Amino acid sequence: METDVRAVVVGFVVGLLVGVLGGVAIPLVGTVGGGVVGGFVAGLLAGGGLLNGGWNGLLAGALGGIVGAVLFGLAALVLGSLGGPLSGLFAGLGVFVVGVAVALLFAVPSGLAGAVAGWIAAR
Repeated sequence: METDVRAVVVGFVVGLLVGVLGGVAIPLVGTVGGGVVGGFVAGLLAGGGLLNGGWNGLLAGALGGIVGAVLFGLAALVLGSLGGPLSGLFAGLGVFVVGVAVALLFAVPSGLAGAVAGWIAAR
């Protein structure tokens, strides 16, 4: 398994664009679909078979979820601090922990799509 940074970044950007545009049209399906499409693109660009494509697709999906978790965590920290410093800290950390867990759950379909794309690219 070799990490192709270009494939991961391109997959992340494609997943982000499809997720934002699809999330507006079909709220939950569009967001998950963005991760799957981004993982597929990352796996296709990375090639190298099931494992390599799956690894790069997983990284693209996880990167998108972690960036989203950090942004939501910072927003909760800032908005929660209006109620006091301690409430802002707990709000920010709580949202961040849940966001990372959701990011890992969203990374799995991206990894599977990347594995299929890596298999297709290797043929």
